Amino acid sequence: MRQWRDEPLRNSEEVTELGECLILEHGNKLGDELWTIYEQVFLASIDCRKMDLATMCLRELKSQFPNSIRVQKLNAMRLESIDKYDEAEQIYEKILEAEPANGGVRKRLIAILKAENKVGEAIKELNDYLKKFMSDQEAWNELAELYISQQDYKKAKFCMEELILINPHNHLFHQRHAEILYTLGGNENVEKARKFFAQALKLDNNNMRALFGFFMASAHLANASKDAKAKKENSKYAAWAATQINERIEKQVLAPKPVHFIPLADSFSVLFSKLLKSPS
Repeated sequence: MRQWRDEPLRNSEEVTELGECLILEHGNKLGDELWTIYEQVFLASIDCRKMDLATMCLRELKSQFPNSIRVQKLNAMRLESIDKYDEAEQIYEKILEAEPANGGVRKRLIAILKAENKVGEAIKELNDYLKKFMSDQEAWNELAELYISQQDYKKAKFCMEELILINPHNHLFHQRHAEILYTLGGNENVEKARKFFAQALKLDNNNMRALFGFFMASAHLANASKDAKAKKENSKYAAWAATQINERIEKQVLAPKPVHFIPLADSFSVLFSKLLKSPS
């Protein structure tokens, strides 16, 4: 349980099963860690919609910590989970009166706006939140996704740029930034996308999505470029990426296939050929 908290892993089913057993059968041996486990099991129970177990955990936490703001927040989260957004919002607002700098509660209020499909308001509140908590990676990522949902890719791109500045070693940020650039289109953006896909691969060479993206961007540029040198260079990149994808797919395709089955790797080779032969 402690390891799952520290990593953190979202093993909600396992946490509820093991946690309930620990609480009921070994609770008197856990000392002060019992209350941390109650909170952990509560959150996992909400995730799994095991509301009876969540209510039991919350009841025990309220009994032990009757004036705890942390427990009040858990109660509001329970209300959120059963769609009682107005009641949850009242609790969060009351917490903010006591703790105006409580970023976690501010994010819960934004989550309520998102749950109620008030995307415009959620975007506004997230922007206000990020003026105060500029290094919150989760918030920047969420704002990028909200902009993408509204097809505002230029603003989503800005969010990903901020994330890369905060954490330049996260391959997923480079990959997502590249995908947004590719979606924006135009040779300049696609060329930038290829570079960011390449950086994502450099940081994690097992990132298949980045490898596919690198192939698609390179193939597009090989097709669209009017400069012979750029066309040749991008054709080389696309061929390398196609080879890498083929090799990785072949390693995974181990089971025997019917005679009429076209291996995925061969299908990809066909796709690669068509992309390079299509008119610019």
